Amino acid sequence: MADNEIPLETRIAASAKASAAEVREVFESYGIPLAHPPARPRPLRIHRLRIAGDRTGALSPGPFDSTLSFRNGLTALVAANLRGKSSVLELITWCLRGEPRELPGPVRKWLREVDLDATVAGQAMGFRLNLENKEITSAVVLAAPSLDALARARVADGAHGIVPLLGAGSSQSYAAQVQALMMDWMDLHPLVSAFKETSTTTHGWPAYFGAVYLPPGRSKALIGDVVMSGLPGRLLQVFLDLPAAGALTKVKTEHTLLAARRKKSLAAAKALRDERAAERSRVQADLTQARAHLASLSPAEAAEHSSLTELAGEAVRLARAVADTQDHWDDYLQAHRRARAQRQRDEKRLNDVSESATARLLFHGLDPKACPRCDKEIAADRRQQERDAHACAVCARPVEGDDETPQEVLDEARQCLESSAADERAAKESLEAAETALSRLTSELETAQDRLRRAESAAQVPARAQAQEEVLRLEGALSVFPELPPVVEDPADVARLKILGSAVKVLEDAHTTASDSLFKDINQHIVDLGLQFGITSLESVEIDRAAHLDVTTSGDTQSFGTQSPGERLRLRIAVVIALLRVGAVHQVSTHPGLLLIDSPKAEEIQDVDIRSLVKELAQVAQANDLQVLITTTDRAVAHDVLSDENIIESRDSEPLW
Repeated sequence: MADNEIPLETRIAASAKASAAEVREVFESYGIPLAHPPARPRPLRIHRLRIAGDRTGALSPGPFDSTLSFRNGLTALVAANLRGKSSVLELITWCLRGEPRELPGPVRKWLREVDLDATVAGQAMGFRLNLENKEITSAVVLAAPSLDALARARVADGAHGIVPLLGAGSSQSYAAQVQALMMDWMDLHPLVSAFKETSTTTHGWPAYFGAVYLPPGRSKALIGDVVMSGLPGRLLQVFLDLPAAGALTKVKTEHTLLAARRKKSLAAAKALRDERAAERSRVQADLTQARAHLASLSPAEAAEHSSLTELAGEAVRLARAVADTQDHWDDYLQAHRRARAQRQRDEKRLNDVSESATARLLFHGLDPKACPRCDKEIAADRRQQERDAHACAVCARPVEGDDETPQEVLDEARQCLESSAADERAAKESLEAAETALSRLTSELETAQDRLRRAESAAQVPARAQAQEEVLRLEGALSVFPELPPVVEDPADVARLKILGSAVKVLEDAHTTASDSLFKDINQHIVDLGLQFGITSLESVEIDRAAHLDVTTSGDTQSFGTQSPGERLRLRIAVVIALLRVGAVHQVSTHPGLLLIDSPKAEEIQDVDIRSLVKELAQVAQANDLQVLITTTDRAVAHDVLSDENIIESRDSEPLW
């Protein structure tokens, strides 16, 4: 059995590893049908437009009541600029779409009655609008057994089979009702898309009508007049009657929203767990700090005989004694250092006079550390030169004299050394005695301070009780502060998400299978029509289900959006006609077959090009049962290409209606 013969719910169930009943339940909960019969034919034709009102201004002021008739094939609305050509398209749009696209305010103010006779999916319908001050005051859409029956009818007439399909008392009411009516009669479904992953946006008949009333050349949309939300691709899928095209957009939207809600829920749960963990860590840190504070408050010991005042006084006395002894110790330390330095100098002088006659000659002289003239320190090399070269370290002159009593100098140097050594020993003994006293007093001070702290603990009883209470409070808070359990997703949401995801895949696979042969034919038709419409360098095109069109001209491939406005117009028309041709061959319901094109020459199309385009478009429209309305100021082109029956023309500079 081929896949397309297996029920959709069975294919989705197999992909999702669920039951067909579960698939049906999910689809029913979202209001998405599982059965999708081929769409009914949806041809749309306009036949008669009546416009009545009172024109103000300099150009043909006064009452007017004009009727325009439209034939199949290509019809040209010919008039000078600002003479009502584009307004005809806007009034047709107002009747069929529910609201105009860009109808000027002054024109709306002139209008009193607008009647449009059309055939919608084979049904003759009359759209009747009554207006005042630019707005609809009452409106009705009539259904009749034939167009002839509608010719003079503005209200329902049961005797002649003319019945109302809707009635409205305002512009807003008419727009809402006529859009719903057209969606029903054209067998179209709303196009639903996700908006910021939080809600849905629904596009109805106005989005579809964008494929009837072609947008200006500057628009980047290949089909329709809205680029956002992937609408061009969705319109293409509907007009190719791909399997369950409307359902796919709904399923994808609901899957996107459900996945976004699940992601948001998981993120919120994680944030809550992180917040709870951070709070728990804070309480734990506070408890650790409180326990440390409690431990620092030693429990009270047995009371001592001395009072806090006595103990504090003793501690102060000992602290002062320690400070005084420390000062004495510092003095003894400095004295010991000076005595040791003197002893070291005397040792050096003894060595010098023992070895150097110069040193002996200078023994009784001065021994300056710096030059008495400039106060610069005498360098070591100058002193070495004094010993080696017998030159004065200060003035560098030779030291001369007789070394007659060397022994006396040596004896005197030894006496100096012995004296300085004795001074050093005495200073050391004084320093050691001071160190002993300082150590003793320091120990006594520490003992006194310890006794004072123990005595003070009795005064810390309230603080300790408060600290104990804080520890107990935090321990209690921590005990009732459990970690959050792991996040458990709703099994129903998980199942729905899986089924919707599988449905998207199954439907997209079905679209791919169905579109392979269709797109191949569409590409070829677009190329053939593009060449007919004057894109002489066109070599190939490639369209996909998202309505992205790659265009290859002269060996260079560019996207549709990069083409010139004139080329975009030609390609848009080619796509619509290609859809009609492919629909006829493959027997699928496709584009309504009505095109409204405002001023094609304005889209950077030269005179030769517009003549060729209009000629080819007229032939193609006739051959493919297409109704096309264009506006132009070029009377010569219209009369050269079209018959008089297909030209609606104003006289000279008069209004078209």
